[in-house]
Amino acid sequence: MDCATEESEIRRALEPIGEIKSLRFDLGERVMSIVADPAALDTALAAIRKIGFTPQLLDVAVPGATGGSGHVETAPLKSELPKLLLALLMALVAEGLFFLAADGLMLKLAEMLFAGTAIALSGFSTYKKGLAALRSGRLNINALMAVAVTGAFLIGQWPEAGMVMALYAIAELIEARAVDRARNAIQSLLAMAPEHAEVQQADGSWARQLVAVVPVGALVRLRPGERVPLDGVLISGTGSVDQAPVTGESIPVDKAAGDELYAGTINQTAALEFRVTALASNSTLARIIHAVEQAQGARAPTQRFVDRFAAIYTPAVFLLAIAVALLTPWLAGWSWMLALYKALVLLVIACPCALVISTPVTVVSALAAAARRGVLIKGGVYLEQARKLKAVALDKTGTITAGKPTLVAFQVLDESADSNALATLALSLASRSDHPVSSAIAQGLRAGNFQAAMLNVDDFAAVAGRGVQGQMAGAGYVLANHRWIEERGQCSPAIEGQLREHEKNGRTVTLLASEQGALALCAVADTIKPSSQQAVAALKALGVTPVMLTGDNQATAEAIAAQAGIAEVRGNLLPEDKLAAIQDLQRRLGPTGMTGDGINDAPALAQADIGFAMGAAGTHTAMEAADVLVMNDDLQRLPETIRLSRRTHAVLWQNITLALGIKAGFLVAAVLGDASMWMAVFADMGASLLVVFNGLRLLKADVSR
Repeated sequence: MDCATEESEIRRALEPIGEIKSLRFDLGERVMSIVADPAALDTALAAIRKIGFTPQLLDVAVPGATGGSGHVETAPLKSELPKLLLALLMALVAEGLFFLAADGLMLKLAEMLFAGTAIALSGFSTYKKGLAALRSGRLNINALMAVAVTGAFLIGQWPEAGMVMALYAIAELIEARAVDRARNAIQSLLAMAPEHAEVQQADGSWARQLVAVVPVGALVRLRPGERVPLDGVLISGTGSVDQAPVTGESIPVDKAAGDELYAGTINQTAALEFRVTALASNSTLARIIHAVEQAQGARAPTQRFVDRFAAIYTPAVFLLAIAVALLTPWLAGWSWMLALYKALVLLVIACPCALVISTPVTVVSALAAAARRGVLIKGGVYLEQARKLKAVALDKTGTITAGKPTLVAFQVLDESADSNALATLALSLASRSDHPVSSAIAQGLRAGNFQAAMLNVDDFAAVAGRGVQGQMAGAGYVLANHRWIEERGQCSPAIEGQLREHEKNGRTVTLLASEQGALALCAVADTIKPSSQQAVAALKALGVTPVMLTGDNQATAEAIAAQAGIAEVRGNLLPEDKLAAIQDLQRRLGPTGMTGDGINDAPALAQADIGFAMGAAGTHTAMEAADVLVMNDDLQRLPETIRLSRRTHAVLWQNITLALGIKAGFLVAAVLGDASMWMAVFADMGASLLVVFNGLRLLKADVSR
């Protein structure tokens, strides 16, 4: 099952079976899922066999039973190729005898025998599928080849019939193996996670187990140089881990207790122990593979266009062949034998293989190339749309900046107040929130020169876009941003002046306040990532306008934007404000992308033409919410994705032009010139191989510049 045409054939064959509730096709993996009553399975398999396919049941309950993801390989090259080469040799002998035969009966019989042997060796599968298609009134490549070869043999063109079938079968095998290379590009990820893990047993001993049976919560030991077998949280040890296989990061990441580890990454320097947080089937690596496989199964716009065109093209050329066979003896004075021969040549040209295969191979190659760089594109539609982007909205924290702010100032607003007591209040509130600013405040206060202890916080609540609040020692307190302090009427001119001074320096200011007024000021600074300036410059060079959208204050946003080289900045934005900003950019500039974490920026991500989730390796929600997942936090992956999209679009149309150009040339040559049948099949399959190998070039595309 290689293309949409064959998918349609199988759907039609299974339509009469009422017990089938639904079908799901994954052409990239050659897998079909049937949801039906158990009794309907035998009937469905029989219907599939009747149309010339051989279904193979996959035991998905057994880990690894499907080769990792359910992929079904084509026939092994080593076992098929010798038989097909022998068929080609037989066809060549038949061609030689044709030139020597003259009127010798024995040579003619030998010519027919060698040609018939070539057809028998190479054409069994083609005839089987072709006859099944003809019985059900369908015109696919196998039906066209079966009719063309049979017709050629019947009119005495034995060598040509043998040569056509042998060339077709060899080219089909080479093409199938080449297509498998594109399909299997992402499957190489599977080898990155080892099959066994060293797991602590109930008695405290250690034993190697299959990763498929290791439960969540198990303790796993990892030696230097080993690959991480499962997702987990580091419990013991510190070391450097190469995360390139999953996130595309070129520099190893230092890990300490509490940090996440991803299956498939490489422990480089020290012995580590970690607690498993996800089953093997739900690891980050498994979800990456699943996301790319789903993307491979979704047709891109160009692919849908090609499928529709091919559905019209084949019947049209078939009707033209019938017209040539029946009308040219009357209109052009051709002999009936010549007219029939030219009609058979047209049947070979009617095959849309090169056209149909040109798009999926190209798209799959591009998706795999992106995945290798830590970018998951959730379908061909987003791969093609990325080239059209005119603007990209960039969130500040975690996208342009490192997303790890630090506390740079803790300032008591009332000099008579006890700084330790206020630090305790601020630490207690900040520790209850997982917001990056709150985390920075908590971490900074713990590390500061305060004797700060934790207090119980009652009625704790996070207020979106404003801060956090709670009750401590019977009184209400807030950690509030500038907006909220103003809304509470607690922003005096003196406080306003201090806020402006900090914000001018690019700091985010949070104030500790009670019902009576503001008590202390916490200034947090976030540093710009080293890659942000290069990424913004690359976006501009591509003609894409970068825009910063952030919930942070305008002064801080402008300070960071100036460092990154971004001219248009919008600060103090709530989630609904970001949504409105995206709509405005779409009206003013055109197709707009949005970067975010997939949670807080969900409305804007949904509104944008393409949503990019940054740092998605550790965010399950982001993998569901966004259209493009950047597994690390490297902003340079955005311009790389746009470059890849543009190259993919160029290759797609190169392939379509190649396929249609060669078809058009041979259509004219077949009707007006002296094109032979074996030349037609050679050109047709040659075009298929050309577009396949042209598409495969994207697997190694350098999109870094």
